[in-house]
Formats: sequence, structure tokens, C-alpha cells
Amino acid sequence: MIKRVLLKISGEALLCSDGKPVDNSFLSYLSKEIKLVYDMGVQVAVVVGGGNIFRGVDANGKTGLDRVTGDYMGMLGTVINSLALKMAFETNGMYSRVMTAIEINKVAEPFIRGRAIRYLEKKMVVIFGAGTGNPYFTTDTAAALRAAEIDAELLIKATNVDGLYNTDPNKSNDAVLIKKTTYQDAITNKLRVMDMTALTLCDENKLPLRVLNISKKGNVLKAIKGEDVGSLVT
Repeated sequence: MIKRVLLKISGEALLCSDGKPVDNSFLSYLSKEIKLVYDMGVQVAVVVGGGNIFRGVDANGKTGLDRVTGDYMGMLGTVINSLALKMAFETNGMYSRVMTAIEINKVAEPFIRGRAIRYLEKKMVVIFGAGTGNPYFTTDTAAALRAAEIDAELLIKATNVDGLYNTDPNKSNDAVLIKKTTYQDAITNKLRVMDMTALTLCDENKLPLRVLNISKKGNVLKAIKGEDVGSLVT
């Protein structure tokens, strides 16, 4: 069974159906799903996106902001989401810490690898905010980077579909679920499970990636137990 895992959550997953940025019911649901593995002694780290608040990649076309400014705004959005996750986790009985790539000392600690690992060993859920701290890098890349830095045994990408498909299942009825593939195939076939930088990082560090549907209860627990859920990229 996996002992240390990093879970990547998209910012859009936190978005309310009515357009409000943070869905408290989803936060409650997510914390219960993580509590299942937390209570088994699994060390859990989380990276969350900021797309429910601001997407830097859209800044230039939609707002007139330059890409760098937009990316920094997006990073700050991930910090807001990280604080929301921390509240939800602690409400559900899990100690947690927020560590950020951009120093915001009033609300979070700066990311220090050794300290993050110590927190995990002390049974705290560690939430990594502000991406990599640099523009032009996605939170998928941040998740791959942090997972490698903390020696995670598995990276889980939580999505709203059942796994990795050969084409977008939301746009095509002919989309085929890919149960298992390699990073090289994912890159060659442009499967878009993550951006190329993230995939390369995972590949070079021999970090397995499990893509699953977070809305199905128990999927995270199944992944931790090594069950055949979602899609596996190795």
C-alpha cells in the first residue's frame, strides 16, 4: 500500500455550480475522502489549482494583462484555495499546513523541503500553494515537482472523468478510456493528461501517475490500495 501520496486538485473542482468561487460542500466531501486514507496512516500532500478564481494563461486574451502578471495572480488564487482546503481538513479532524512558493508569512509558511517532509511524518496534511513560484509553469508541473521533492510514491490527478482518454470524453461519444500507458506514449500521442513539463518530470523521476474521477466515493482509497481505478501512467 502507498505510504506517501500527492493529490492534485484543479481549481475548477472547487467552483460552485452558481459561479461562486468556493463550494463548501465539495470541500467537505473532499476532506472526507482524504480522511479515509489519512486514518490509515498514509501521508498526504495536496497541490490545488486556482482556475476557479483566476487562470493566468487566459490573462492576455481575456483581460489584456501580460502573461507574467496573470500567472502571478493565478498563483495567489491557489493560495486562497489552499487556505480553504486547510479549513476543511482541520474541521474534519486532520492537522494541516499550508506552504507556498511565494512568501506570504501572515497566512502560510514558505516551502522548505525538509520541513514539509517532517510535517508529513508528523501526520499533517501538507498543502502546497502558489504553484512553483514562477510564471509559465502550471500547477500540474508544480504537483509533479513537489511530488518528486517529497519522495511521494504516487501522484494522483483528480479529475471529473473516469481517467485518461484518447480524446476529450466531454466532446466525443467515441472517446476510449486508456487504463494503462507510459509517459512516452502520453507525450508522443499528446494525450493531454498533464502538460509536457509535468509529464517529463514524472517520467525522469519514475513517479507513477494515477488519473481518476474524484467525484466517485472511495476512488482515492482504491488508488492508495493499488486497485485498478482510473488510468495509470508509468
